[in-house]
Amino acid sequence: MKIGLLYVIFAAIATISNLATQEISYQLYTESFRLAVSIFFGTLVGLIVKYILDKKYIFKYQTAAEESDFKVFLLYSCMGLATTVIFWVTEFAFDYWFETKFMRYVGAVIGLSVGYIVKYSLDKKYVFVER
Repeated sequence: MKIGLLYVIFAAIATISNLATQEISYQLYTESFRLAVSIFFGTLVGLIVKYILDKKYIFKYQTAAEESDFKVFLLYSCMGLATTVIFWVTEFAFDYWFETKFMRYVGAVIGLSVGYIVKYSLDKKYVFVER
């Protein structure tokens, strides 16, 4: 139960980090593909925040060296590709359907929530395991 609650809290922290970065990027970058650029940077920040929290507090995983940590991060990122597609498709769809920033972020939260549920299973089975 404790791990589940922590996972939800960390998912919320990563989601807030993602959306805040999106908003900042969206305000600063006003050129072509503005929305896509903001979503990319938000995703990157959310990924890093979530990785650090998951590794340390959810899976209590330690690597022997920085090189090993980088490999684990790459694997963690690869496992996130499918879940990122869920998130991006949902956010872009809400933006297209509703044409408001608020609903775009609602779509982002829904997509991230579904993605994090799937990602936990993938990370537990393939990423944070003893090799």
